[in-house]
Amino acid sequence: MTRKFHFFIPGIVLMVVAVLPFPLSAQAPSLQEQLAAQYKLVKMGSDTGGYSVVEAGTLLAIQKGGVLGVPYADQNVLSTKYEGGTVHSPSGLAVMGRKSIMGRFGKEQTTHLFQVGDKVYPMKIDVNLAKDAVAVNIVACDTCNKTDPPTYNKAQVVFQFPKGTLANASAGQVEDIIGQVLSISNDDAQQGGDQGGQQQGGQQQGGQQQAGQQQPAAPEQPQAEPQTIEKGQTPDQVQAAMGKPDKIVNLGVKQIYVYKDLKVTFINGKVSDVQ
Repeated sequence: MTRKFHFFIPGIVLMVVAVLPFPLSAQAPSLQEQLAAQYKLVKMGSDTGGYSVVEAGTLLAIQKGGVLGVPYADQNVLSTKYEGGTVHSPSGLAVMGRKSIMGRFGKEQTTHLFQVGDKVYPMKIDVNLAKDAVAVNIVACDTCNKTDPPTYNKAQVVFQFPKGTLANASAGQVEDIIGQVLSISNDDAQQGGDQGGQQQGGQQQGGQQQAGQQQPAAPEQPQAEPQTIEKGQTPDQVQAAMGKPDKIVNLGVKQIYVYKDLKVTFINGKVSDVQ
């Protein structure tokens, strides 16, 4: 009798491993976000005494004339355009039309032409890639400008870039263009803003009264801080630390500031080398 043997080969069990997708890397910050990190916006407030600065923003200095402003109380703002290195102030028709509209509401339209060197705060920054434009709204730092009574004139500067270039521009390139009209100031008022100046004045007065009562010995004069230049600083920052150079060599994207003891080389408006 023949016996039949049946061999059973165990089936190969396939294990299906679910492969999770790699976590997406954090997206690079947008141009809007990078500019927001570079320029701190001012916070304004109002009470029965009028408008005031609640929290100071990044202090900017006007570098070119032609920026036309209006009182802070006005709902709208005049737009000044900067394109190809030229400031284009609002047209006369735009100003006259605005004056006519304000007249209908029984209000007198006044304008203010910002001067080179005036200090302002950024209020709003808007990046429009579709229109290749960056709009910066500003308001005057009246304490910095010694404007009394304060007016807090405001304005808008629209930086127009060549068609199709803004989407590929770096934040540094955009900041360099903005700096041609609104450069970051190293003025001490940046530390305290409008309110800081008043607080410092009050502290100073209190300190003088206390000094008169106690008559302490004169404190030792602190040593002056050493002047420093760091890579990436702008020409304004270097001049704030070192003063005006003896000579400026302009080679397009490359500039050289020549001082008595050293030479500072800028590439695209940023310090690249110091000798």
